[in-house]
Amino acid sequence: MLNVLDRFRSASTEFDQRLSLVRPEQWTAPTPCAEWNVRQLVNHMVRGNLNYVDLLAGGTREDFLRLRDADARGDDPLAAYTVSVQLVVDAFSRPGALDQLLDYPLGQVTGRQALAVRATDSTIHAWDLARALDVDDRLDPGLVAWISEDLEEIYAGLVESPVAADTTHRFFAEPEAGSGSGSRQDRLLRLMGRNP
Repeated sequence: MLNVLDRFRSASTEFDQRLSLVRPEQWTAPTPCAEWNVRQLVNHMVRGNLNYVDLLAGGTREDFLRLRDADARGDDPLAAYTVSVQLVVDAFSRPGALDQLLDYPLGQVTGRQALAVRATDSTIHAWDLARALDVDDRLDPGLVAWISEDLEEIYAGLVESPVAADTTHRFFAEPEAGSGSGSRQDRLLRLMGRNP
């Protein structure tokens, strides 16, 4: 996880590329995340980025959860997303930020681990958005390989994770059947509760 800022930038680019393709009539389209349409998924991404910045500034898990669904998309979702990504990059690039302990909703983590979780979330949600828009859903193979190889490390020590047998699935979708078959991307997506 040495290059976690680069991983986050790459994952954000994956999402941004799909976000730029949203047509006005697609904001209410369903996504693979059953509880969200495109508008709600994009808000989740913008708000999530802002919440990570807030954690680094001393925010609490209670603040994070309270603000989780607050509107952050505004009138220009693409601009809101772009700004939120840059805020994360700026905040986590500061000296000591990656080693700082954060009061994350799933347990205390370093900035490095929190950003790895965020990069993973951004990658998977880029696929969700691609599916909702019916555009190319192939993810960056380097990101897929990194997440696949480091998944246990990315979520190490958290009270819930997508790979833990005893998770509540409050924060992560339940793995799909057949998670051991198909391409590396397909296997990862099934593990993360998607049906590629």
